[in-house]
Amino acid sequence: MEFMKARGRGGKRRAPVGPKLVLAAALALGLGGCLGYDGQVVHGYQLDPKTAEDVKVGSSAEQLLVLLGSPTTTSTIGGDAWYYISQTTDRGLSFMPPKVTDQRVFAVYFTKDKKVARVANYGMEDGKLIDFVSRTTPTAGAESTFLKGMFINLLHF
Repeated sequence: MEFMKARGRGGKRRAPVGPKLVLAAALALGLGGCLGYDGQVVHGYQLDPKTAEDVKVGSSAEQLLVLLGSPTTTSTIGGDAWYYISQTTDRGLSFMPPKVTDQRVFAVYFTKDKKVARVANYGMEDGKLIDFVSRTTPTAGAESTFLKGMFINLLHF
């Protein structure tokens, strides 16, 4: 009986699973999430080109709400406008940062009586890049150096 238990089912002996095979399988499973990743994602309002053609100058704001729905954002300064914003990002691998490949702003400008005055469709080529990091405001006060701080602290004793 002991002889039958060692051989398992069917009387054949199983080969031991080596640590290299287990490591290779674990590595393949871990990297499997990175491969074949389709990282193109569209965020925001997805404008149908046929619907955009239906927006006519002179239409009312209510008609536009029925046609396009609520805008992504509206203007707060200098006139009345609605903006429908979409952005397409692409990520080559799942752990890589996303890269903006396309950005569209469909803008509808209104007159004072809430009628469509004009329509614009802006893309990435119409925008400007702004570097938010380098635009810093200097702090008030004199700059202090390391040696100056040491001498001042020595004089306090």
